[in-house]
Amino acid sequence: MFFVLTIGILGLNISCSDTTEDVIPIIVLPQLSVNDVTTEQSKNQESIRFYVALDKTTSSNVSFDYKLVEGTAKFNTDFIENEGSLMIPANQTSTSIEVFIKGGELRQPNIEFTIQILNAKGCVLKKPTATCTIITENGSRFLTAQNGYSTPTSYSGKTLVWMEEFDVPNLNLSHWNQEIGNGSGGWGNNELQYYTNNKKNTFISDGNLIIEARKDAIDGFNYSSGRMTTKSKKEFTFGRIDIRAKLPKGKGIWPALWMLGANINSAGWPSCGEIDIMELIGSEPNKVHGTLHWRGINGHLFKGGSSTLPIGDFSDEFHVFSLIWEKDKIQWLLDDKVFYTMQKSDFGTANYPFNAPQFFILNLAVGGNWPGQPDASTIFPQRLIVDYIRVFQ
Repeated sequence: MFFVLTIGILGLNISCSDTTEDVIPIIVLPQLSVNDVTTEQSKNQESIRFYVALDKTTSSNVSFDYKLVEGTAKFNTDFIENEGSLMIPANQTSTSIEVFIKGGELRQPNIEFTIQILNAKGCVLKKPTATCTIITENGSRFLTAQNGYSTPTSYSGKTLVWMEEFDVPNLNLSHWNQEIGNGSGGWGNNELQYYTNNKKNTFISDGNLIIEARKDAIDGFNYSSGRMTTKSKKEFTFGRIDIRAKLPKGKGIWPALWMLGANINSAGWPSCGEIDIMELIGSEPNKVHGTLHWRGINGHLFKGGSSTLPIGDFSDEFHVFSLIWEKDKIQWLLDDKVFYTMQKSDFGTANYPFNAPQFFILNLAVGGNWPGQPDASTIFPQRLIVDYIRVFQ
């Protein structure tokens, strides 16, 4: 009988344990994240906001500290230093942190800084760091050293009949046309860029015209750039032409300062004649070319010369590319030194189209039959920088 009672007591104890066991609830804290921000720098100081959010509501307040951390963007030069504490009240899911971005106009690679969330209470940090990217690559000013060769504003026995000093805020559209697109067959050369008329690609800064080739997708093309002409606005026959410029470089980069016959619409190319004052292939950044193109008896013909710097390349400083264009004779000069000459007698029985008016073309191409494709070594953006164009007769 004692044995049975013991079993009963044990059974009773087991039964009590099963019915009175405590169940501890599992509390899942909300997760906190801060979002990245991208903003374009404007001329004046403006503010942006980092948005901080929970993935769900909670019945308790959530609090945290934050601080800003310099990157390529610097305190009080590019943005205002800031740190502090914030709270997301119970049953709410978000708040924001205001940060002031300094105004600026300088074109440079985009800059960044970060924000860090610290010491969070009442939540779990899921994404505690975010980046603010300040787009500065579209700024309206680009600064470049003005060192290099220069030529005078007058020559004995000649009159300055036209000059473009680029000392105004915007491109003078009474002198210039801005061509758009990829032309026919990549402007006849299988070029890769799309030319635009916006200030991302062509603008004036501190007395210089800047044509900028960029690696950005537009209308099905992977590169953008600028091409401008004086066709039907400024056309010339003969004279001394001086163009002071600093050139880009890199595989697949192709800047050109050149001229075409004003009768191209009726005569076509190359019958109208083409005078290349300066061309450079970016994979040979210390060498420039001067060339004529015309129609021979059996089709397109061309001939020209080149000049190579003994030290450095044409991106280091400004040089002056000149043409002395006379009846039946053309000379190419680099920094006042003649490096090539052609005369009408060199053409034999072919038509000589270079005693007639021509207009200017300035452009920066990417890729094409001559320079080839850019590759991983090619740095973008690249810039053709022109200080002045002067025509003396």
